[in-house]
Amino acid sequence: MAFDRFLIAPYNEKSGLRTDVKPWLIPDQAFSLLQNAYVFRGRVRKRFGVQWMGNMTSLESRLRILMGSTDGSGDLALNVRTVNADAGMPTGIGQAFSVGTVTFTVYNPAAGPQQMRRSDGSAAPATYDLTTSAFNITAAPAGTNVYFYPGFPVMGLQSYDLQASIDQAIVGFDTRYAYAYNSGWDRLATEVTPGAAVWTGSDTNFFWTANYSGAQPNDRVLFVTNFNQNEPNFMRFFFNNQWDNFEPQINATPTYLICARILVPFKNRLLAFNTWEGPNIAGAVNYVNRMRFSAIGSPFAVNAWREDIPGNGNGLDAPTNEAITTVEFVRDRLVVFFEDSTWELVFTGNQVNPFAWQQINTELGAESTFSVVPFDKVALTVGNFGIHACNAANVERIDNSIPDLIFDIHNVDGGVERVYGIRDFFTELVYWTLPDTSATTPDPYPNQVLCYNYRTATWAIFDDSITAFGYYQPNPADQTLWSSQTVTWSSPLLWGSGESSAIFKQVVGGNQQGYTFICDSDQTFNDSVIQITDLNVSAGPNLVNITSINHNFRDGDYIYIEGVTQIGAGNLTLLNGKIFLIEDTPLTPLSANTFGFVYNDGVNTLAGTYSGGGIIARVSKITINTREYNFYADKGRNAYVSKVDFMVDSTQYGQIQVDYFVSTSLVPLLQDSIATGAIIGTGTLDTFPYPTVPFELVASRLWHPVYFQADGEVIQLQLTFNDAQMRDNNIRQADFQLHAMCIYAQPTSYRFQ
Repeated sequence: MAFDRFLIAPYNEKSGLRTDVKPWLIPDQAFSLLQNAYVFRGRVRKRFGVQWMGNMTSLESRLRILMGSTDGSGDLALNVRTVNADAGMPTGIGQAFSVGTVTFTVYNPAAGPQQMRRSDGSAAPATYDLTTSAFNITAAPAGTNVYFYPGFPVMGLQSYDLQASIDQAIVGFDTRYAYAYNSGWDRLATEVTPGAAVWTGSDTNFFWTANYSGAQPNDRVLFVTNFNQNEPNFMRFFFNNQWDNFEPQINATPTYLICARILVPFKNRLLAFNTWEGPNIAGAVNYVNRMRFSAIGSPFAVNAWREDIPGNGNGLDAPTNEAITTVEFVRDRLVVFFEDSTWELVFTGNQVNPFAWQQINTELGAESTFSVVPFDKVALTVGNFGIHACNAANVERIDNSIPDLIFDIHNVDGGVERVYGIRDFFTELVYWTLPDTSATTPDPYPNQVLCYNYRTATWAIFDDSITAFGYYQPNPADQTLWSSQTVTWSSPLLWGSGESSAIFKQVVGGNQQGYTFICDSDQTFNDSVIQITDLNVSAGPNLVNITSINHNFRDGDYIYIEGVTQIGAGNLTLLNGKIFLIEDTPLTPLSANTFGFVYNDGVNTLAGTYSGGGIIARVSKITINTREYNFYADKGRNAYVSKVDFMVDSTQYGQIQVDYFVSTSLVPLLQDSIATGAIIGTGTLDTFPYPTVPFELVASRLWHPVYFQADGEVIQLQLTFNDAQMRDNNIRQADFQLHAMCIYAQPTSYRFQ
């Protein structure tokens, strides 16, 4: 009997992740699981990769603070808290220093002076005092800058409109400091009022900023709040490269605007939402539904915020007890999202009462302040019942294809506050960080990224740990040029991609260890953005146990290691350039700060003392589950599939495994079929050209077959990497793009026969 052929293509509005119905009911082009891949312009594409900012080094991509320079002997002894003017700075293992390319890592949690791991393998003293924060580095490269890496999580990557320029600078925040990027991060530490350059919030106090004018209309001022009413220096503003307090007086009592969740310029005024007000920090009261506005003009004017002086500032409470969570503009209209409702702050044109509240929706709001993503006609937010789009006239859910996913955001450890969204203009995608509940003990930091293609309204999920997103517009000096002597044609940098263009608006992310990175769709793998604080091996079984603060990895994750150095004899450098599987076992226990794996190359036994420098990249595992196919269901027949042809982009080394399920079974059958000889082949889909097919060598897309012996009520395909493929560096670096499938099928028995 001849086979029928069914073409599954293109991947468009009917594609993407669908969990609203069972897999046999979703469209042919849709997927019941789409992990680390997404639908893009008619095809399925591997998720974005990440690469370091700046001059392509991890050190320049991490939030850091200049301590000074080594002397002619390569020595420097100072106190971090003194240099930072921050007597309360927390100390702990995982903090590090660098002198040129040499790193010094704090690994011993004991109080007092501790010897640091130094990546040059030298035995010269290098100590850090966890009690006083004094450090003493000796015999490092002479006359070289010494940087300190606090290792605090990234809490904001905000844009700052530069004075007299169309460009925007990027300002990074961790829980305590602000940083500017210029071929490497460095702290913005100059302050007018002592302490104004230091924050004291927790790792759920993310930073909201607003660009607005100052005393003069042409001033470019950055206003900053992290919604922490206990900040001793209140809100802040940054102007003329200096930080100062922002605590406007609102009446004669005196009462002050201590803090606000959000600051936004609107109709020539600066507005504050969800405010803390009082005579001082101790007496402050939270008015969760309040909007307070300044007078027209400078928000620094003496009486600009005074509600008791006509013609100046005032406050306006919304007629609801819900808290304001976030705001966004839809064209010239300011939409305000509350916990369970959505309102518009309407401009009346009346200078006495310039604003009024108008309700848009009574049941859909937003839970996460930084989940809001603006578009021209709508604003997207993550709420407690779904992901919503508001056009300033109506609010509706847009996640009907994945209706239950929103309920997987865990509410412990500030899970709701940690949802962070951004729009990628280049790929026409929206990303949201998600702390999910799939682990037995939820991770405190986000471990997934929800991807939304707003052109096709399709969804996907990526495995990643990102705390905050932002935009970065590189200066020409930061760009890689054709004349570069350090980048070759084999470099992962793609010539002509948006990432290589000056002033291109790139999406950047930051993580829980203070690393920042470019999220680049043309990058096919992740650069290393997790630090190895300490590493120990056990001879014999080759057990490797790693200390890495807040690593956020899980049992079953794969990682790539590089940069490991050792002191004295040993062979720990064998770990470099290899991929390993994290396993939670009694001998390699997994905790918030530790994990382990087994090293086994069949030859060597690991030994040696780790001396630092090691960094880790996540290796993403693509998993794509199709719908449950039966092209003869309307005839009451089972289906038999003997072969599937896949159209894929041609790569140099790429490969992926194709497994299958039959009759709604949860057990894949490929390995059983191979073991019993039921099928011929390995189920491997090669994405590289076959040398015996000459024309493939010059083809950009390839049709490659995979053979099956699948018979059942329904047949579901799974494309994923097996263990050997996950450990293959060539496959790690290879792209994967699926354009179409052609399924060869025929009907078989009637059901119940």
